[in-house]
Amino acid sequence: MDIQENELLRFTTAGSVDDGKSTLIGRLLYDSKSIFEDQLEAVRTSSEKKGYDYIDLSLLTDGLRSEREQGITIDVAYRYFTTPKRKFIIADTPGHIQYTRNMVTGASTANLAIILIDARKGLVEQTFRHAYLASLLKIPHLVVCINKMDLVDFEEEVYYRIVADFEAFSSKLDIRDIHYVPISALYGDNVVDRSHRTPWYDGGTLLHLLETVHIGSDHNHVDFRFPVQWVIRPQTHSHPDYRGYAGRVASGVIRVGDSIMVLPSGQKSKVKSIVLGDTELTEAFAPMSVTITLEDDIDISRGDMLVQQQHLPVQSQDIHVMLCWMHQRKAGARSRYILKHTSAETKAVVKEINYVVDINTMEQQQGDAATQLGMNDIASVQLRTANPLFFDAYGNCRQTGSVILVDEASFETVAAGMII
Repeated sequence: MDIQENELLRFTTAGSVDDGKSTLIGRLLYDSKSIFEDQLEAVRTSSEKKGYDYIDLSLLTDGLRSEREQGITIDVAYRYFTTPKRKFIIADTPGHIQYTRNMVTGASTANLAIILIDARKGLVEQTFRHAYLASLLKIPHLVVCINKMDLVDFEEEVYYRIVADFEAFSSKLDIRDIHYVPISALYGDNVVDRSHRTPWYDGGTLLHLLETVHIGSDHNHVDFRFPVQWVIRPQTHSHPDYRGYAGRVASGVIRVGDSIMVLPSGQKSKVKSIVLGDTELTEAFAPMSVTITLEDDIDISRGDMLVQQQHLPVQSQDIHVMLCWMHQRKAGARSRYILKHTSAETKAVVKEINYVVDINTMEQQQGDAATQLGMNDIASVQLRTANPLFFDAYGNCRQTGSVILVDEASFETVAAGMII
């Protein structure tokens, strides 16, 4: 069957160290027959060298040598697979607290997050941290997998106690859709196939949830936003005057003949054509990547944004963001950075740190506890930009509602923020 654009599901895995995230992804790939025989043979050989009496499926995702040696995930590993019902992009993220920033990177574009909990340990600090980040990043769907049920004899009471604990915590979060699945990633129980060892569980398998979760309404289809990433001017003999604007539709729907406004110039025109590869379209919607041409010859460059006049974004040099600090070098008030917003860049300064969030208690720490930002801190911050930004609240549009801070000297990314 043909797979449409909105049938692509991006999901991320999260949880504490050794909760089985990489093994779960390996099991999904293996049981859905999405790996090649030579890949499986390489994993089987590596498992035998380690002395395992089973195939270590986590090796399918732990690609770095240091990860293979330590048995942990450090970087974000992306994997792709397809079933007859949907295609998937997986971000397998680290569990160690020092790599929380990598989890933010992997989850920033996800439709769904899988949080793994070790059935023997229950909720731990990283469970709270990753669930809070999933809420902060406005991930619409959450699947809580209680893993390693084989190590607790698939006891029903253990499963429902952890579900109750998570529901009590998640009631404080902004997550609309939560599902729970008892699994054994090592042996495949309730991952792709239903397990006869959990007769008390009447829900779907993990793969069934991934294939059927409704994501069509995850995007904002009202407010049209099109950050221009590249201006296409081939200037060839067959296209001497062609001028197209390439980018990804961040939100909304655009059709041929629609009126648009260019920001920040405020110039207006109408859509002449919409092109996807070699195909002319009559309309485009989030999150499609297309090229748009206009009826008028307007000076537009990378960093500009096409919008519709009846749905304008906010314009301001002062923005309030929830910031995840990702660098070892600490930040304080009056620290200066380069701010990246969609395809635009400008200089910015930290005006004020309002508070730092205690992930474990959800408390807002102010005063002396909020004078600096350290690695993995999450805080409410006021930023002032050199040039006005055109933005939306992150909850309305994740692409135009997010910013990245870059160190001016080293050009290293130091923080990612969600505009409130």
